[in-house]
Amino acid sequence: MIFLQNRLLQSNGSRDLISIRMPKKIYLFSISSHPQAISINSLDIKFLKPEIDFSKYDYLIITSKQVSEALKQYDKEEYLNMPALCVSVQSALSYENIGGKILAVGGGYGDNLANKIKTFSKETKWLYLRAKEVASNFVSTCNNEGYLIKEAIVYESECSKGMQDVEVEEDAVLIFTSPSSVECFLKNHAISSSNKIIVIGKTTASALPKGIDCIISEETSIESCINLSVHL
Repeated sequence: MIFLQNRLLQSNGSRDLISIRMPKKIYLFSISSHPQAISINSLDIKFLKPEIDFSKYDYLIITSKQVSEALKQYDKEEYLNMPALCVSVQSALSYENIGGKILAVGGGYGDNLANKIKTFSKETKWLYLRAKEVASNFVSTCNNEGYLIKEAIVYESECSKGMQDVEVEEDAVLIFTSPSSVECFLKNHAISSSNKIIVIGKTTASALPKGIDCIISEETSIESCINLSVHL
C-alpha cells in the first residue's frame, strides 16, 4: 500500500499524525475500455468473411461482441430474422445494436450454453459464429449428444503491441477479461505477489498460473470487475 505520511491536522489545539491510503492503480486488459482504469487493448482483431448460407439454420449462437462486428460485413437481410442465443448480456446487447433479435441469454460462460441448447429439439439447426480459438467445448458436447451445431470462424485475434509494452506498477490491480488476455500478458510479464488479480469468470481464472490467487467477478462484465477493484 502507498501511504502519505506526516500530514498534520489541527485538532483541539494539537497536531495529529495521520495516514491516508492512496487508491491502487487499476489495469484493465481487454478489447474494451473503462474510464476508471488504465485500459490496455489485449488483442488485435482481424475479421474474416467466410461464405455462409444463413438460410440453412434456425438460430445463431453468439459468444462475443466481435461477432456482431463481423456480421456487419454481410447483408443484414440474410441474418436479422434469426434470433441469437447469446452467452452474456453484453454479447446480446451487441447483437441488438445491429438490429438482431435475442432468443435467450446464457450465464456468461460458453459451457452454460449447452443447457440452453438442450431445451430445444435435436432437429433445431444452430450456427455458432466464433473466433478461431475458443476456450469452451460446448459444441462438441452438444454434437456428441445428437444436437446440430455448425461453426463458422468470423474473426481471429493475436496479442497486441500494447500488451508487450505495458509497464505495470507494483501493488496495482490487474483485471483480465479473457483467457487470451492472461496468456498475452504472461508472454512478456510476470504477475507480482503484490498485485491483486480480478478475472471476469471461471474460464479466465483457469488460465492463470498455479498458485496465483484471484477474485472472480460476480457477473461476467467489466463493470462488475471495476466495482470489485475500487474496494481493494
